Amino acid sequence: MIPKHVISAKDFDRKALELIFNLTDRIKAGKYDKKSLAGKIMATLFYEPSTRTRLSFETAMIRLSGRVISTENAGEFSSAAKGETLEDTIRVVDSYSDIIVLRHFKVGASERAAKYSKVPIINGGDGNGEHPTQALLDLYTIFSRLKKTDITITMVGDMLNGRTIHSLSYLLVLYKKIRLIYVSPKGLAVPKTLRNLLTGKKAYFEETEDFKKGLTEADVVYMTRIQKERFSNQNEYKKYLGKYILDKAMLKFLKRNAIIMHPLPRVNEITRDVDRDKRAIYFEQAQNGVFIRMALLLLIFDKAQV
Repeated sequence: MIPKHVISAKDFDRKALELIFNLTDRIKAGKYDKKSLAGKIMATLFYEPSTRTRLSFETAMIRLSGRVISTENAGEFSSAAKGETLEDTIRVVDSYSDIIVLRHFKVGASERAAKYSKVPIINGGDGNGEHPTQALLDLYTIFSRLKKTDITITMVGDMLNGRTIHSLSYLLVLYKKIRLIYVSPKGLAVPKTLRNLLTGKKAYFEETEDFKKGLTEADVVYMTRIQKERFSNQNEYKKYLGKYILDKAMLKFLKRNAIIMHPLPRVNEITRDVDRDKRAIYFEQAQNGVFIRMALLLLIFDKAQV
């Protein structure tokens, strides 16, 4: 049920999600073998900057007694700077490690890597494509808090380039009672490929520019940043920056039991005074990343006692 390579959120069905989430609960409760991955080596190969994804994967591996070899900026501090292809890099690194976590600036890079790798590849984010393990931890956080699937999730920000939005949407369509509201400027609206998938799956979704409407109807508010690195024209970026800001004044539009999430990092789309609101759980969300990735590693290596 768990694929060898984790390339897309589409790789998972509900049975796989249930398996991962149940194991994550056990890990959070301390019910796992801390020596499970002793002798295993993870390579974290990151061509784009990262804090949470890289460090949480490395923490997950270390907590399971595995070891890590890492490069934080492979585009500059690896042989890629000399012109080496991704395919050649993978062919070398897979001889040093038992699993590779790859972040790359090009959509489809992890899929390319998987064709050449002898060891499992995990997509740690590929340009404006996908970020499947972020989607896993996001959905786990939602279900562990709300404990139901008949909910409305409002996603706010850059729907066009937001890889966390794309991957999370691919998981959410597996649950027929979930209602999706996408709040974005028209220029950053849901891409055609995702819109077609939502329609094909008969998912209930709507698109709007009305931030207040999205907040009022939401059980989950999923804020995202406008990603500067996805714009070649910085004037275009500045046009969208600050379009939607969740501050203390806007909290009055939220349901009392709603939750506020963000894949992080944030720029200005959630102000610091929101952090004190009990509905703001984005730091808990980030912490869940370690537990989810521990569960995923155990399942990939067939070390989970399920």
